[in-house]
Amino acid sequence: MKVISTNIGQPTSFEWKGQQEQTGIFKYPVQESLELGLTDVTSDTVIDRKHHAGVDKACFLFSAEEYDYWKPKYPDLAWDWGMFGENLTISGLDESEIRIGNIYRLGTALVQISQPREPCYKLGIRFNDQQIIGQYVERGVPGTYVRVMETGNVKIGDEMILKNQSENTLTIKQFYDFLFEREKDQQLLGLILENQAVPKYKRERFKKFVQ
Repeated sequence: MKVISTNIGQPTSFEWKGQQEQTGIFKYPVQESLELGLTDVTSDTVIDRKHHAGVDKACFLFSAEEYDYWKPKYPDLAWDWGMFGENLTISGLDESEIRIGNIYRLGTALVQISQPREPCYKLGIRFNDQQIIGQYVERGVPGTYVRVMETGNVKIGDEMILKNQSENTLTIKQFYDFLFEREKDQQLLGLILENQAVPKYKRERFKKFVQ
C-alpha cells in the first residue's frame, strides 16, 4: 500500500434545506507532506467536529483504485484526488482484508485502523448529487478512518507498512456491511463488541443488538 496523494481542504459554503452551511469535504491534492495529529490533520479544515476528526477519526484514507469505478458514473465532475474527502489516497487499500485494530507505520506516523467512513449528505454536496449516498452504501468500499498512535508526517510515495495485525479478525468491510444490515449478524456483532479498537461509543451502541 502506498500514498498516491495527500489532500487538504478549505472551508466551502453551501446551502442545505434553506440554511447556509460550511464543509471541509472539498479536499484537493497538495505536494507537501501532511502532519498527522492526534485528533486531526494539521492545516486541514474540519467544520463539524461532532461527526468528524477526533481521536477515533483523526485521518481519513480512501482507495485510489475506487476512482476507476466512480469516474464513469459522474463524468461531468472535475475529477482529482481528494474527491471523497480523504486526506490520504492510498493504492492497494483492500478493506476486505484489512482488520479493525491493525497498526501501520505510515510515513513517520504510527496509525491504527479504527472504523469505516459512513457517508452523509455532504458527500452528496461534493458530488452535486445526493443519490451517491445510496450508491456508496451499496458499493461497500467506504474508506477507513485511523487513530494516530504516534504523530508524524506523511508524504506522497510513503508506504503503509503493517506493524501489528489485530488478533480479532473483523475487517473494515465486515464492519461497514454490519452497519447497514437489517438483521444483525450475531457472529460479526461478537467480533465488534470484543474488538477494543472499535470506538467505545459504537460498541456501547451495538449492545442493543445482542440476542
